[in-house]
Amino acid sequence: MAQEFVNSKIHPGKVVVFIKPTCPYCRKTQEILCQMPFKQGLLEFVDITGTSDTNAIQDYFQQLMGARTVPRVFIGKDCIGGCSDLISMQKSGELETWLRQIEALK
Repeated sequence: MAQEFVNSKIHPGKVVVFIKPTCPYCRKTQEILCQMPFKQGLLEFVDITGTSDTNAIQDYFQQLMGARTVPRVFIGKDCIGGCSDLISMQKSGELETWLRQIEALK
């Protein structure tokens, strides 16, 4: 169930962030991404606490990426990591490059 749930959300050409609303790192990630000019529908935040499988989803993240923490940021089909990874990419200019490559920005 967790694997199907996660995989059903991830799409090429879209940015998907798995979050918990109470997490400060999730809120920071949302803040950073919401400041960028995404095309309509190409940025999605998925609250994993809204499912009955929160632990199973995090276990799947552990299996897939070696970390079960949130946020988990997917740019297209690639997981770039969490908040600190996103900040590093933003500072280096790599974030905008990736987002332009998948044509997610206006």
